[in-house]
Amino acid sequence: MPPQGYRLSSDEVLAIADALAKMRAVRAQYPGSYGGAYLSYPARWQVSYFSREGRKEIGQVIIADETGRVLEQWTGFQVAWSMARGYPGAFGRHVDALYIWLPLCLLFMFPFVDLRRPLSLLHLDLLVLLSFSVSLAFFNHAHIYASVPLAYPPLIYLLVRMLVLMRPERAGGAGRRARLRVNVPTPWLAVGVVFLLGFRIGLNLTDSNVIDVGYAGVIGAQRIVDGRALYGSYPANNEHGDTYGPVAYEAYVPFEQIFGFSGTWDDLPAAHAAAVVFDLLAVALLFLLGRRVRGPALGTALAYAWVAYPFTLFTLDSNSNDVLVTILVLAAILFASSPPARGLFAALASLSKFAPVALVPLLATYELSERRAAGPAERPRRRPSALALFLAALLATAALVSIPALGHDSLHTIYERTIAYQADRGSPFSVWGLYGDLGGLQLAVQIAAVVLAGAVAFVRRRPGIAGLAAACAAVMIAVQLGVDHWFYLYIPWFFPLVMLALLGRSGDPQAPLTAVASGAARSIRPASAVGIGSAPP
Repeated sequence: MPPQGYRLSSDEVLAIADALAKMRAVRAQYPGSYGGAYLSYPARWQVSYFSREGRKEIGQVIIADETGRVLEQWTGFQVAWSMARGYPGAFGRHVDALYIWLPLCLLFMFPFVDLRRPLSLLHLDLLVLLSFSVSLAFFNHAHIYASVPLAYPPLIYLLVRMLVLMRPERAGGAGRRARLRVNVPTPWLAVGVVFLLGFRIGLNLTDSNVIDVGYAGVIGAQRIVDGRALYGSYPANNEHGDTYGPVAYEAYVPFEQIFGFSGTWDDLPAAHAAAVVFDLLAVALLFLLGRRVRGPALGTALAYAWVAYPFTLFTLDSNSNDVLVTILVLAAILFASSPPARGLFAALASLSKFAPVALVPLLATYELSERRAAGPAERPRRRPSALALFLAALLATAALVSIPALGHDSLHTIYERTIAYQADRGSPFSVWGLYGDLGGLQLAVQIAAVVLAGAVAFVRRRPGIAGLAAACAAVMIAVQLGVDHWFYLYIPWFFPLVMLALLGRSGDPQAPLTAVASGAARSIRPASAVGIGSAPP
């Protein structure tokens, strides 16, 4: 007999699901499996099939009560991982609609396209950065066996490019470097930054959603304010929201205090506010870094690249905490000349989402690398131990930000809820989890990432901020290649570092910026392109 308000009975729903070829096939693989029918809002039924012992859900069917039509049927990892089902708007709602995504791709490319050098390697670099869109398109249509492997070629390409860019130049190489041409005058590029920032913030406030990561940040912030344990006993709809370092929750405290938290997964204005502020900080830090390397024109170009790149908007409109990692790493690079500041930001980044721990050796030895690159006459005779200052700041900051966690949780609990959980979690969003039986190769990739993280700290590399950014990007990408769970939200971890390495390498770092126009027009009209560097066009 149907439940009140429903047309179909549980027996009728089970009969519909039992007749599906996909369910018959998966049940044949699990002898003794059984199904159960459950009410699913609104006016839907969910039929779940379980293995004999009930330990594993092996199949799931969603049926419309009014018509008896099968709306969804899932097996394999798509039963447990609803994010692998291609639900429209699951991440950022309409941010990945073609009418938003494709114009952003064009806006991202346009300023940096040099029609006089169509085969410029920079064009390929930018296209590779955009090529993650192909993988995302398959992900959005639930074609995980296509989306996952398609993410690896651009990751590998960018790793190789960063390793090449971090190498020291040969004598006289700076003079032979091609000038970076930007097709839009800097003032107009700045206007584009302001316009796109307004668009991004408006879209976030009116048409975005908060995924579990942002929700977890607000939960943790409330727990810190209330003096409760930061780890363990999270709500059932975000059971493993406590899988990050304490900084990932502490960063949300100001926003939770200003905007409040109802205790439920509602619109979460605190998470929206945090995501917008993180995004604005990333833009500001990129401008400051560019200005430090080559003046305001490069700073504006880097800020523009961030606001035009579609994957940074994808992250913003998912209201995740991933840009927090970005801004802490960028801050460490911006203050690279100060060992205490570098140690402070290295600790904050490492205790947010843990991956930046791999950057600690590189950041710790920054002065050593810079002194190697400098001539003997430029090396200071006496100076305090930069490494000691870095380590002191790193350890002091780590101890300070860990107080809210260690005041209520043991190290064992924190380890089990964070590092151990992430290490043991199976995920179809990497080649390692999707295909299985690749443990040996994955271990080799992980060992290579560790070796790289140690090696770049001591090998001679390109001096300056651009060289440091290239090395940091290489390490971050190498780490991502070996993880069990990879997702598009991680792209902003390395994207600004890649752009800084690509755009900051052109020309003489000490040369002023010059405006460049085509030959005959130079004497009669303003430049239509900005050159970053000193080499002749």
